[in-house]
Amino acid sequence: MQRRIIIVTAVHGPSAHHLPDAYRSLCAQKLPAGWDWHWVIQEDGKTEHVAPHVPDDERVTFLQGRPGGPGVARTMALAHADGQYVKILDADDQLPEGALARDLAVLEQDSSLGWTTSRVLDLMPDGSLIGFDQDPEDGPIERGAVLEHWRAHSYRAQVHPATLFVRRDLLLALGGWMALPASEDTGLLLALDAVSRGYFTREVGLLYRKWPGQATGQAAHTDSAERDARMAVVEARAQALAGSGWRYPAPATS
Repeated sequence: MQRRIIIVTAVHGPSAHHLPDAYRSLCAQKLPAGWDWHWVIQEDGKTEHVAPHVPDDERVTFLQGRPGGPGVARTMALAHADGQYVKILDADDQLPEGALARDLAVLEQDSSLGWTTSRVLDLMPDGSLIGFDQDPEDGPIERGAVLEHWRAHSYRAQVHPATLFVRRDLLLALGGWMALPASEDTGLLLALDAVSRGYFTREVGLLYRKWPGQATGQAAHTDSAERDARMAVVEARAQALAGSGWRYPAPATS
């Protein structure tokens, strides 16, 4: 496995015009000597609307496939994940300077951690930035802590799944993202939380764009019956994994 961070982005036509901003934020990242990044952009479908916005850069791979939602697109992108780590970057979001290096340093320094998350600032249409008032303390997140908080706060986690930086082998072991129409990233976060320790960095690691066309702003995303079903299966999966006894990393054998 190469000393490489794989940036995974699912994209569809309405969000494709934001890709150049995401690309500029990637180009501003500085990594330790010997490390590089590979951006895998997977279109959720096969249209002519995304390709014109994809940067012409040998570090960027653009793929298309049958539409199945962002979770399917991201999981399909893993076929091209030729590095040790996977970083999530939605097409309409941006990485602040230093975000990748901070994530990498955490997991390189502590093999007992499977994933990291970081602080998010909402990037509003007028350019202003708004923070979240329930960020945890900087440091490790013990197994089960995210699920506990999520249950107690109306299905809202204390860390944002859009900031995930995860070991590739752990991500693959969990099957990638959940097969859900939405909340597939929350499902992955809670699965990771069930089997491995994580880490939270209080330095800003993501600018989360708020705009009228984003998927989470559509009416279907807040349909109560569908939301209840999504939350039920997300919780059931996390509970099943926690009860399975499987842990990452596996305990050393004598």
